[in-house]
Amino acid sequence: MTAARPLTLMAVHAHPDDEATGTGGVLAKAAAEGVRTVLVTCTDGRCGDGPGGVKPGDPAHDPQAVVQMRAGELERSAAILDITDLELLGYGDSGMMGWDTNDAPGAFWTTPVEEAGARLAELMRHYRPDVVVTYDENGFYGHPDHIQAHRITVNALDQIGDDGPAKVYWTTIPRSQFEEFGRVMRELGADWDESEDEQPDFEMGLPDDEVTTWVDTRAYAQQKYDALAQHASQNDNIFFLRLGVERMAELMGIETFVRVRDSTGAAVPEHELFDGLR
Repeated sequence: MTAARPLTLMAVHAHPDDEATGTGGVLAKAAAEGVRTVLVTCTDGRCGDGPGGVKPGDPAHDPQAVVQMRAGELERSAAILDITDLELLGYGDSGMMGWDTNDAPGAFWTTPVEEAGARLAELMRHYRPDVVVTYDENGFYGHPDHIQAHRITVNALDQIGDDGPAKVYWTTIPRSQFEEFGRVMRELGADWDESEDEQPDFEMGLPDDEVTTWVDTRAYAQQKYDALAQHASQNDNIFFLRLGVERMAELMGIETFVRVRDSTGAAVPEHELFDGLR
C-alpha cells in the first residue's frame, strides 16, 4: 500500500534572510507538523552588506565574498527552520530600485519573467506544492527582486495551470500593526519616519479586514529568531534581533497573508495555511 504524499509548502523568496522575517514562523510550524517545506531563494544576495558591514558601492565591497557569506547564512537558517528542501535560482541580487545594479548582467530584475518562471514551474512540477507563498505585486515594499519574485511565481502558476497548488498566498501586514512597529522602532532608536521621497508610491500592507489568514506562530518564535540571527551580517536585521525573542514574538508572532487562489473552499478568515487540505 502506497503511503500518502505529505502536504507540501513552497515559499518563494528574493534574498537570503527573507525566509526568516516574513515566513520563518509558518515554515517552522509546518515542518513541526510533518509538512514538507520547500524554500526557493531567487537571488544570491550580492548587494547586501559585506563582511564588517561594508556597504555596496564602497570600494572594499566584494560581491563574491558577500555571495559566499550569505549562502552559508542561508543554509544555517534553513537548517534551524527545518526546511526540507532548499532551491537556489542563483540570479544576481538587483539591489534597491534605481541602483545601477538593477541592469547588471544576470540581475534578477532584468531576467525575462518567462525564463525564470519556467525554472520555477519545473520546481513546482517536481515538488507538487499544495500551498505556495510569495510577495504581492508590489513586493511588499517595492524592492525590485521582491516584485520579480511575485511576477515569476504568477508566471509559473500560469504555466502549470490546473496542476498547480490548491492554495496561493501573498505575504502582508495588517495596517493596524504599523503604528506599533513605528513606536517600537523609535523606542530602539531606529529612524522610522523616513523622508517623503523615500516612501513608496503605494500603501504597504492591507486593511485588517482584507487580511484573510492569521497564523499564530508564537510557539516557534525561538526558531524564527535564531534563523534570523544567522543573517546578522545584514544591517536591516539588527533591529529585529535587538527586540529579543519575547518582544519579537509579540510583534511578529502572528504571520499574516492574503489568500489569492483557493480550490478548497475553506472559509476566511482562517488561521492555518492548510485549512481545507487536512
